[in-house]
Amino acid sequence: MIFRRKFLKTISLSFLTFFLFPYKFLYSATKKIINKNLSKEQKNIMFNEGTERPFTSELLKENREGFYHCANCGAKLFASSAKFDSGTGWPSFSEALPGAFKTKIDYSFGMRRMEYHCANCGAHHGHVFLDGPTASGKRFCNNGLCLIFKPEN
Repeated sequence: MIFRRKFLKTISLSFLTFFLFPYKFLYSATKKIINKNLSKEQKNIMFNEGTERPFTSELLKENREGFYHCANCGAKLFASSAKFDSGTGWPSFSEALPGAFKTKIDYSFGMRRMEYHCANCGAHHGHVFLDGPTASGKRFCNNGLCLIFKPEN
């Protein structure tokens, strides 16, 4: 009798939970907005946490004043004043704009790294390392394909 009550209670709570908290509500924080104009390589980097080949980004030589935005949702992520040449082959920044990213620990490649994603859409951008040249000591190593540069007018 006790087993039957527990079973019925569990089933009814599961049933109610399913209808009170729909799937979309539960996972809305991690839902990703996909820009339909993204290339196959951009989608792989941003949604499968891939990496572009080093020294292939056109943004490595970008020196104008302006802001770098997420290629997926358009959120403003970095100021050009935070960009520096790290020699790694990817656009690097000493700091992000406040609230631009959410981070998580990445254990791929047998090492512990801090991975960062756009706070607005969840798209993967790169990793943060603690070897930057400024007082923050941070180096945001970003995939260039994940960024759109908008010059300041």
